[in-house]
Amino acid sequence: MNKRHLLKLTAALAFGAGLGSAHAQATPIKFQLDWRFEGPSALFLLPAAKGYFKDAKLDVSIDAGNGSGGAVTRVASGTYDMGFADLAALMEFHANNPDAPNKPVAVMVVYNNTPAAVMALKKSGITKPADLSGKKLGAPVFDAGRRAFPIFAKANGVSNVTWVSMDPPLRETMLMRGDVDAITGFSFTSLLNLEARGAKPADIVTLPYADNGVKLYGNVIIATPKMIKEQPEAVRAFLKAFARGAKEVMANPDAAIEYVKQRDGIINVDLEKRRLRLAIDSVINSPDARAEGFGQAVPARLALMASQVSDAFGTKTRVNPDAVWNGSFLPSAAELNVLPARK
Repeated sequence: MNKRHLLKLTAALAFGAGLGSAHAQATPIKFQLDWRFEGPSALFLLPAAKGYFKDAKLDVSIDAGNGSGGAVTRVASGTYDMGFADLAALMEFHANNPDAPNKPVAVMVVYNNTPAAVMALKKSGITKPADLSGKKLGAPVFDAGRRAFPIFAKANGVSNVTWVSMDPPLRETMLMRGDVDAITGFSFTSLLNLEARGAKPADIVTLPYADNGVKLYGNVIIATPKMIKEQPEAVRAFLKAFARGAKEVMANPDAAIEYVKQRDGIINVDLEKRRLRLAIDSVINSPDARAEGFGQAVPARLALMASQVSDAFGTKTRVNPDAVWNGSFLPSAAELNVLPARK
């Protein structure tokens, strides 16, 4: 081999080694969503598709989920490094599994208010929380709104409610048929489902928990203690890249649905645009979020929620608010300035 060929080979090997080294520097993160690829998942799918996680030297894979409880347990099992789940579900897991070695921790608040709400049809005569006393309510047994209903009931003096359980696809159908007087569910999901079953918007009564004395935080980004201890910079980089993408999503939610469609080609684009806008307006860019700051958890409010969840969910031990939340990885105030101006 002559000197010229040797130099070429050496350069090629060095270039290949450099690529391998660069690739090796990307930290792999398996991320579990709370639900299917719907409008709100654009918050994660846009930064992934546009390379924001890659720019942060992260190799992020995002999977759809089937509920917050499942997301928490999968992250706790170590199958996933990080995830997106309802904070109440995370608190319940902590309190019911005090000796679990890998209990996930919340590192960023995304839904400053729970999306949980009670929904009824106007013809039922229900117009305010007090009207629910003595009524028949329906929801799946694991529904976040149903689990937290004792908090809602206590705040609004509601009593003597009878519950009917069903699978999620039947919830809105049973309300439309009159099998139940009201249902609990996420507002931006059940509202659109009721419309899809023929209800007119003017005929639907929505009683959001957040507007009726229940200030629970909603969905949060969670991470394993192992991830936090061994790769803290990756957690910090993830949240920074996420915030960058979230700002774009909230500035132009309709365009962001394209990234959801890339993951699930059969979604109803117009429906998911509405769902994402509803989520932004009701629980992400809410008055509480603007007052507290995007991503943050206020200690006093967190402590109150921990106490309320302990009581309402009947947990084995009391929820320790300091154990479920770690805000030390949040981006700077400037990077968290992602909420759009209210119209």
